[in-house]
Amino acid sequence: MTVWLNVVGIGADGLEGLSPAARTLIATAEILIGGERHLSMVPGNGAERMGWQWPIERTLDAIAAKRGKRVTVLATGDPMSFGIGAALSKHFDPSEMAVIPHIGAFALACARLNWPLQEVETLTLHGRPLELLNLHMAPDARLLILSEDGDTPGKVASLLKARGFGPSRLVVLEELGAATESRIEATAQGWNAPRCKDLNTIGVECRQGEDAAFHPRVPGLPDEVFEHDGQITKREVRAITLSALAPMPGARLWDVGAGSGSIAIEWLRAAERTEATAIERIAARRAVIARNAAALGVPELEIIEGEAPAALDGLGAPDAVFIGGGLTAPGLIEACWDALRPKGRLVANAVTVESEAVLARARDSFGGRLTRIAISRVEPLGQYGAWRGLIPVTQLAAMKT
Repeated sequence: MTVWLNVVGIGADGLEGLSPAARTLIATAEILIGGERHLSMVPGNGAERMGWQWPIERTLDAIAAKRGKRVTVLATGDPMSFGIGAALSKHFDPSEMAVIPHIGAFALACARLNWPLQEVETLTLHGRPLELLNLHMAPDARLLILSEDGDTPGKVASLLKARGFGPSRLVVLEELGAATESRIEATAQGWNAPRCKDLNTIGVECRQGEDAAFHPRVPGLPDEVFEHDGQITKREVRAITLSALAPMPGARLWDVGAGSGSIAIEWLRAAERTEATAIERIAARRAVIARNAAALGVPELEIIEGEAPAALDGLGAPDAVFIGGGLTAPGLIEACWDALRPKGRLVANAVTVESEAVLARARDSFGGRLTRIAISRVEPLGQYGAWRGLIPVTQLAAMKT
């Protein structure tokens, strides 16, 4: 297939910083697409100009309508690093596209800070919730953050302080690569800078205070980390359940009867680029799930109102399904099994004899492994301690062939 769609990364230094090949793709374009800032860098060359529309799908469809023309998209820095190139590559065949990257903000920031890029966590807050940062706060972690605008550094500083990371070092690098490049440096707790320039990248060296709140990404967080009304998969059972679900990068989970959302939340924390949908019929619990997801750094969790199996209609096919409630609903476990992709995993936990019977029948139909999980904890008994058992959980774990 002939290449007709060119994506050219531009730095803050404009056209002067581009290679001859990149400048040629801009100069010979019949249609030039970009934001106002990028289009203003290019003198009039007779090309048709198109700005971005929102939602972005509108522009992608408009670009597709120009197939066969010479189309050049102007992007910031490296288009494939949290950039428009990623969206275009999902919409168009790679054989139709050519991408010419510029030095990206992360590479420039590492050069300014003398940080090895492979030792840095990179993320963007451009068009994304600030609470994403909660996932990445950890002692001695180094973060590079693409800002939404000039207010983002102050918001990051405030969140770090609120989570007990006030001593963290912040370096705001404004207009990286331009003649006007500048930097502002302070601790999160000492941050009092005015609004920064909109084009900025934030470097954070996480330093914990005495009251720092952070959690490992290994499944099995303490129960008290989650807000809940008692409907929560207990810590030890949750760790075993996540092990059976086997989170993998890019995989999608349905958490059916999500309760507090603990399974879906730990699924998202456990591996990169995972997706999850929490299905919960009770409104108060859906609000709890949303708060838990934000507090634990995965605000992207999709939360669906409704009762399964009816609520499952129209959802993207899952790679894994967890059923934590409602097992006795007619047709539920069968609907979940049918929806699974090949090699997908179904894990269901039961605490009642009626639910156990459902799992036994499902094992006869689908195969899999039944496990009884019995957990005891030492609790006070007068002035002594004694073992007190939690309600045993029967678990079915099955893989679809």
